[in-house]
Amino acid sequence: MSPDPVVAPPSALAPPATGTGFEVLARHGEKARAGVITTPHGQIATPAFVPVGTKATVKAVLPESMSDLGAQALLANAYHLYLQPGHDLIDEAGGLGAFMNWPGPTFTDSGGFQVMSLGAGFKKVLSSEFSGGEKARTSSGEDDDVAEGKERLAHVDDDGVTFRSFINGDVHRFTPEISMQIQHGLGADIMFAFDELTTLMNSRGYQEQALERTRLWALRCLAEHSRLTAERSHRPYQQLWGVIQGAQHEDLRRRAARELGAMDVGGQAFDGFGIGGALEKENLGTIVGWVTDELPQERPRHLLGISEVDDLFVAIAAGADTFDCVSPSRVARNSAVYTRTGRVNLTGARYRRRFAPIDEDCDCYTCTHFTAAYVHHLFRAKEMLSSTLCTIHNERFVVRLVDRIRDSLRSGDFDALREETTGAYYGAPR
Repeated sequence: MSPDPVVAPPSALAPPATGTGFEVLARHGEKARAGVITTPHGQIATPAFVPVGTKATVKAVLPESMSDLGAQALLANAYHLYLQPGHDLIDEAGGLGAFMNWPGPTFTDSGGFQVMSLGAGFKKVLSSEFSGGEKARTSSGEDDDVAEGKERLAHVDDDGVTFRSFINGDVHRFTPEISMQIQHGLGADIMFAFDELTTLMNSRGYQEQALERTRLWALRCLAEHSRLTAERSHRPYQQLWGVIQGAQHEDLRRRAARELGAMDVGGQAFDGFGIGGALEKENLGTIVGWVTDELPQERPRHLLGISEVDDLFVAIAAGADTFDCVSPSRVARNSAVYTRTGRVNLTGARYRRRFAPIDEDCDCYTCTHFTAAYVHHLFRAKEMLSSTLCTIHNERFVVRLVDRIRDSLRSGDFDALREETTGAYYGAPR
């Protein structure tokens, strides 16, 4: 393997490309902040929740509806779009936003989660809290184990990952360079470096190996990103954000944040950072705080896979700026909806004659046009509209909550809003 490119001190890093950047507009406490991310397709006021449209669509909902409910940006999955319809086709269409008729900013993740879920972590969990409480990964708990009754679909090595398509079984290869080529083809405003995601049940030794592999992949991503940016200068600049791993280990998290925060390859640095990987729910704020302590203050941080009410407050207080999660749309398709006083299931008998909105405090399209009784009927009748209406409601609930948090950071009312909101949602202040 070739020697590592030179890592420059933060003061020597190149400024963001024209038309992109991040500005902090307000601060609260030690780490919470409100700001704005500028992209070629518009600005993102932060903190911001970014709904997930895995395959260039938020399931069951029109892009126009996502705009109407206040979504500022959408996130799609590079792995899934590479397999179908192909990044070359999306590139030919003018990029992800043009392809899906979404005029605003877009994000793409790198496929790192799929490396974990298809390979050594196939059907395993990041932690018990995010998996329904099932702590055991596999029968033996070894780092290279595979879930019982499942076949390994991905193999990781120092150069990249070889995997089989879940669609037709074809063999494919991802390397940092290929991930960058795919994401440049997709044309998202913000994309993430290729990383290896581990679980909390991986050994300390494997966590260290994976972290070093992710560091070397990050250097290769920066180099390829720089090459492709010059080659595709006719297209708007795409920001590349590095991904901080390290599981629950403070020294690994801090080391990764310092290394990626100072990383520079030929004048190309990361434009922002994603905080990913395994963590216990009760340690979320602590781990995010370790990372934000070390990262450059002038660049944005995205926390991958978070949308629960208490997690949002905890993460924002620890210095996170943006978030994404599939949960609001996923649970909506199974009749679970968020309300001011907690999450409820609309198929319950008590909603059969509830001729009132799902949540009377909600201003979404669903709550201003339909009753809980009607949506209950749609689920019972197995009508597709049920998924559309509940997804609109749940996405609006989270987007609106983060909007209110952003306003509270500017006004100095963050602590009061946190106590009021978590108290109503969980039944007691958290």
